[in-house]
Amino acid sequence: MDKKEAKIRIGKLREAIRHHRYLYHVHDRQEISEAALDSLKHELYQLEQRYPDLITPDSPTQRVGGRPLDKFRKVRHATPMLSMEDVFSPEELQEWIGRLERLAETGIDDFYVEVKMDGLAVSLVYEDGVLVRGATRGDGRVGEDVLNNLRTIEAIPLRLHVPDDRELSGFISRHRDSIDAKTFRRRLSRSAGRIEVRGEVFMTKKVLEDINREQEKRGLPPFANPRNAAAGSVRQLDPAVTRARRLDFFGYALLADLGLRTHEAQHECLRLLGIKINPLSRRLSSAGDITDYQSRLQTRRERLPYWTDGVVVVVNDDGLFSRLGVVGKAPRGIIAFKFPAEQATTVVEDIKVQVGRTGALTPVAVMRPVRVAGTTVTHASLHNMDEIGRLGVRIGDTVVIEKAGDIIPRVVQVVTQARSGKERSFRMPKRCPICGASVRRPAGEVAYYCTNEDCYARLRRQIQHFLSKGAADIPGLGHKIVERFIEEGLLSDAADLYALREDDIAGLEGFGERSAANLVAAIRQSSRMELARFIFALGIRHVGYQTAQELARHFGSIGRLRQAGREELESVPDIGPVVAASVSEFFRDRKNSRLVDRLLKTVKLERPQDPGQGTLSGLTFVITGTLSGLSRDEAHRRIRQAGGQVSTTVSSRVTHLVVGDRPGSKLAQARRAGATVLKESEFLDMLKG
Repeated sequence: MDKKEAKIRIGKLREAIRHHRYLYHVHDRQEISEAALDSLKHELYQLEQRYPDLITPDSPTQRVGGRPLDKFRKVRHATPMLSMEDVFSPEELQEWIGRLERLAETGIDDFYVEVKMDGLAVSLVYEDGVLVRGATRGDGRVGEDVLNNLRTIEAIPLRLHVPDDRELSGFISRHRDSIDAKTFRRRLSRSAGRIEVRGEVFMTKKVLEDINREQEKRGLPPFANPRNAAAGSVRQLDPAVTRARRLDFFGYALLADLGLRTHEAQHECLRLLGIKINPLSRRLSSAGDITDYQSRLQTRRERLPYWTDGVVVVVNDDGLFSRLGVVGKAPRGIIAFKFPAEQATTVVEDIKVQVGRTGALTPVAVMRPVRVAGTTVTHASLHNMDEIGRLGVRIGDTVVIEKAGDIIPRVVQVVTQARSGKERSFRMPKRCPICGASVRRPAGEVAYYCTNEDCYARLRRQIQHFLSKGAADIPGLGHKIVERFIEEGLLSDAADLYALREDDIAGLEGFGERSAANLVAAIRQSSRMELARFIFALGIRHVGYQTAQELARHFGSIGRLRQAGREELESVPDIGPVVAASVSEFFRDRKNSRLVDRLLKTVKLERPQDPGQGTLSGLTFVITGTLSGLSRDEAHRRIRQAGGQVSTTVSSRVTHLVVGDRPGSKLAQARRAGATVLKESEFLDMLKG
């Protein structure tokens, strides 16, 4: 793959990852499995390592996750809860160790290996031995206060155990080479001060089976897997619901100055303090030992009482771990060594077409049912005709499907040797399967589109998108209700939502006066909307939530955005010609323009902060390398807060380049462009004004 192809692929991977990470981290929902998402992230990471000048600050590899919801109080982590990169083979594991040894300029033969739990990461803060705060990871820096729910989990102690002198002496004896005994004894003999414990809340397979039986009895959908169940249970508003879910917990990290010098000592200290840890963790010395451990664990995977998707490998020496530092969103000294994805073969019995909100037609393989990774698979998206051509898939083919995880499968290859000669090639229909309108494929695109803007499928998906969590987000207005309202003639577009009255709804089956009043009240409450959310809600092709934020920040009003030409749109940081053309064409379309006009009669938009105010007004910054004092996302936030602009590429409009550790090619580009080059300390001084 050359650089031009890599750039296109990187863009597509980022778009997919952002979408699925947003669903998972913000809404506890998922459309693809965690392992499939890991595979996307892994491919993106490898491409960015091959072409580091294509790395941008908003890349999923440079951040941890999504934003916390508003239903719980937000809390800031004293130390960010960072993520980790993945490897999938012994060769990649060895390459990781080799990189660390080159950075450390010494051999490394001391690792601590843990089972990678499939649950929800949380932070527990103890003051003088008493649990005072419990929070989710959130976006890595700001999480949600779920203390009342975590207190219901029996495995989490409300008060830390205070070890007696015999226990302290035994621990010190076992770890005499990796401990400051005086500090350790002083801190733990009284449990004084602040101790933060990090770990994983999870649900066992047995508990999940019991809960799903109850869900089915009550006519409710079952949980897809223990991780979804654990995440949803921790974030219940009623702690009694959390208690009923019988969650479990393993601790894996200890943040406090206790005189400990190894990760192994941290784990044993957790147990000394009364924190449950996974007994399968091991201290190992080589890539071969780690690979053997991972392979043995994989053979036991189905017999384990919980779900796991691999092992976590940590440089055991805490001092060396700290010196290795952080790159992007992950510490260098820790890696997730994932199990390989599971595969199976089945037969493609048919290929059907789905119609999305933009009118795009997506071919979907209908397959002979086959069980993979614990679930039965019957469908897999084939994405577009180019993908069908690449794979060479025909109706009737025997194919290899990969669960690349536990939920959504994908077709990875055709077993051509199994062909009988009766297989049939698939052709995209010339007319929309929903409305019968003609189908076209725009020049330069891979997708085919229904040409009927009033197609029922397009209308349904457009309204559903308008109501999504990143957009209007109206509680109680789900997909089935939207379909019902469309069928009843109550909705023809998103603007009709705000014209709904209680009398329109109360007469429908399943609705009473009270439920109708509640729904109308929720719709009216959503009529105050941030500009970025409104832009995203419009469903403009190629405009995701991050792009909507950039447009809102740059233009400040929907009026200015509607009047902008392509050239002005391309002047917005990170907006290229494809997105600019899409935005311009959207607002030039008469039907779209009428929709926006109708929406603006009822929707009140909240203006973003004026970007022209502040000490950095008129300045545009690019950051290259790793900053030691703050993350790149935080640096961008503070620049914008001070009135400055942020760009991910060097151009003539960039006034300053901030240089961190291990800068890339942007340093030479900035010097050629005449931009001012700043050290991190100089940049921080500018932020202080």
